[in-house]
Amino acid sequence: MKVIITGGAGFIGGNLVRLLLNETPHEVLNLDKLTYAGNLSSLADLADNPRYRHARADICDPLTVRKIFAEYRPDAVMHLAAESHVDRSIDGPGEFIQTNIVGTFNLLQAAREYYATLTVRDQFRFLHVSTDEVFGSLGADDDAFSETTPYDPHSPYSASKAASDHLARAWHDTYGLPLLLTNCSNNYGPYQFPEKLIPVVILKALRGEKIPVYGKGENIRDWLYVEDHARALYTVLADGRVGESYNIGGNNEQKNMDLVRLICRLMDELLPNQHGLASYSELITFVADRPGHDLRYAIDAGKIRRELGWSPREDFQSGFKKTVRWYLENQSWWRAVLDGSYKLERLGNG
Repeated sequence: MKVIITGGAGFIGGNLVRLLLNETPHEVLNLDKLTYAGNLSSLADLADNPRYRHARADICDPLTVRKIFAEYRPDAVMHLAAESHVDRSIDGPGEFIQTNIVGTFNLLQAAREYYATLTVRDQFRFLHVSTDEVFGSLGADDDAFSETTPYDPHSPYSASKAASDHLARAWHDTYGLPLLLTNCSNNYGPYQFPEKLIPVVILKALRGEKIPVYGKGENIRDWLYVEDHARALYTVLADGRVGESYNIGGNNEQKNMDLVRLICRLMDELLPNQHGLASYSELITFVADRPGHDLRYAIDAGKIRRELGWSPREDFQSGFKKTVRWYLENQSWWRAVLDGSYKLERLGNG
């Protein structure tokens, strides 16, 4: 197949590009605008692969998107391009409205128009990738989110993703676009932009800086290793039922405070006795909670397990240990992000 992956220079998208090129025979067009979180150095070792192309393009530009569909003629679209950081959505919601809602609309329209030109339509699929945050917040004893949980977003980020989900379903119901939709829990793993919780903890610990934890650290998230997520997305694309949605979770609920302590223990094991500390946990400090901070997310991934045979490979500790080790062994990658030099990779990719 020829597959367009939007946001393929981002964290999840980059790991998905890597999976398809390394484990399938498919061709990949990485459609990525290269905003602040887009990092081509994450794919540098794949740049010369004859089955890989990068198109620097903005999904908010409908003419460019339609041109890419017409020229590349994909068999599938895996739509991951999104603004995704809750704190940034609180400070500047406009970008989230444009990318997550308007950009998704443009992609759906382009896909719809392209799909209408196909003489053989059975193979084409549009996979829309979303988040568990569209479902709102759970109490400590509530059942996990299922595919039928009502939407109840609480942040500009989750509201914009909820809107994009509704658009995607509407384009399937109204226009017959062969849509698949996934909602995933919090991802972690290699190449994650260092504004997210786990890389923040690792890098703060490495530099001997205070490790910030919101509120009392009581918020609960279900953590999914990014390579497990990438395999789930490909499984849904290949075997999922058109018109269906699938929840993808890691079966790995953790309080933020417990997770931060676990990362500190793994750091103690892999790089002990730094900065005169008996343990990196000495660096933990509590900061004011962010507005509208949802208490708990939890995913019921029973449907994708029963219907498609997918389950996460990484368990409670294995994925976290792999992640800590990756950041310790790939300091040139994250240092280039922190000092901004990774942006130089964008030159010549216009």
